[in-house]
Amino acid sequence: MAEGDSSTTHGGDPQLTRSAMHDWGPKIDVVGFCFLDLASNYVPPEPLVKWLEAGDKPIYVGFGSLPVQDPAKMTEVIVKALEITGQRGIINKGWGGLGTLAEPKDFVYLLDNCPHDLLFLQCKAVVHHGGAGTTAAGLKAAGDRVHARGVGPLPIPVDQFSLRKLVEAINFMMEPKVKEKAVELAKAMESEDGFNM
Repeated sequence: MAEGDSSTTHGGDPQLTRSAMHDWGPKIDVVGFCFLDLASNYVPPEPLVKWLEAGDKPIYVGFGSLPVQDPAKMTEVIVKALEITGQRGIINKGWGGLGTLAEPKDFVYLLDNCPHDLLFLQCKAVVHHGGAGTTAAGLKAAGDRVHARGVGPLPIPVDQFSLRKLVEAINFMMEPKVKEKAVELAKAMESEDGFNM
């Protein structure tokens, strides 16, 4: 194969990369996210099911494998932001060590692990670290995540993370116009399957 003759398959979503695609040329094919159906073989723990059924849809907060310098402080900020905004929240402990509470809160559920494709359908919004898999699962669930598409707040760099910024981001995600745009994007993504090119 001559130099420059190779093709590239990009496993991102054309709904998110449309503006850049015209610069990429014909040898780059954007096929959509690749999803694993993890929910079909997963039975959620009974305490999680009961907690979800006991109130309004929560906000999911998780940072996956992102290292957090002070997990206790980060958890405290998350809980306080949920309290200020009147939201219920699921905090996924992840690899960063989130989720240590001095005392339990009835509006917070601490989670070790659960497939995003099952959990995000039960949530009204997702606060996360920006990983590709979490972003894809959140968008597919019609959550409120990507600012450029009007479906999420501006990202908050971890070194600028604060109670004020998280409260502002949560309030932004609760705006009806944001949810409307997220649902539109999720519907556009339904027909895409990166595995079936």
